[in-house]
Amino acid sequence: MAEYRIRPYREEDSEAVREVFATGMSEYAPALCLHVLRQPWALLALGCTFCLLLASARSLLLPVLALTLLLALARHLLGCAWSAYIDRCLGDDLRDIGAAYAESVGARFWVAEADERVVGMVGVRPAEDGAVGELVLKRMSVRKDYRGLGIATALGRTVLAFARRQRGCRAVVLNTLMLQHEARALYERLGFRRHRRYVLPTAYGRLANCTITTYRYDLSGAP
Repeated sequence: MAEYRIRPYREEDSEAVREVFATGMSEYAPALCLHVLRQPWALLALGCTFCLLLASARSLLLPVLALTLLLALARHLLGCAWSAYIDRCLGDDLRDIGAAYAESVGARFWVAEADERVVGMVGVRPAEDGAVGELVLKRMSVRKDYRGLGIATALGRTVLAFARRQRGCRAVVLNTLMLQHEARALYERLGFRRHRRYVLPTAYGRLANCTITTYRYDLSGAP
């Protein structure tokens, strides 16, 4: 079992942190494609296309090839959309981590280090929606080959310990996508509770039925 340690972020960790995040989020691309293609409108569109081609073609080969190409195109477009989302995150708080999680604003960023390299990360910042006394857990990720060692649990507990030390902090909140089944199980083991669930309020979010689940850890009365 690899030994690891949780330590504060340093500027020289920047590229490794960005790579851990991008690689981890890229793992969800296949699951996202399946999720979208299972939506009723997508199944209806594929079914109608196949039936129309089958009715107009003299063989089964053309409809099968056309459907295969259509599925490949859909997978490519969804992959591009997901890559654009990852790039947007990398251009947001992960562009300048030191500034985005500066200690002067009550934020922190930690990395997990094992085998002399960064293998995990997590950050926490004050809520930006005007919720007083709330911190937001962000960017939790662990390299695939280092999962199952308790690193994510240790990172989560580091965030909660930090929150307990903050005067006036009432809760830690976070958002998860419908694809992040393992992450949701982890947060629930740490003591987070489901707070609300909603569909991403954008045209793409509604079309893809992109569901966000907000979790909340109330510090009042927490162990």
